Amino acid sequence: MTSRMTTQTMKPATAAKKLGVYLQATPAEFQEGVVSREELNALQADPPEWLRDLRRDGPHPRPVVASKLGVSIAGLARGGITDTLTTEQIEAVKADQPEWLLRERATQADVQKQALRIKEKKADS
Repeated sequence: MTSRMTTQTMKPATAAKKLGVYLQATPAEFQEGVVSREELNALQADPPEWLRDLRRDGPHPRPVVASKLGVSIAGLARGGITDTLTTEQIEAVKADQPEWLLRERATQADVQKQALRIKEKKADS
């Protein structure tokens, strides 16, 4: 009796999320196929030019935009940012320092302080 392991695959949307890129900006062959765990690992270990370009220039998915701006995804929405942004657009928002960005960064800092305080309190118990 021989047992063969099946190759674990994922939808392109899942793979794009794991790679931190916006699916619609990936090549058509990536969007239309399935991605095996081995292919994902290979893309992460030695990214092709298109992946390096997307990671560097965007457009970036909302979680990446939020991270680059130092705010939450909800904070992006409250700030009126509902679409993907390129690195250049993110840098422009940072340079402009709009009121919503300052407010959301302060909120994010408070949330992180609270999380740290709770973690320390649990560690002491």
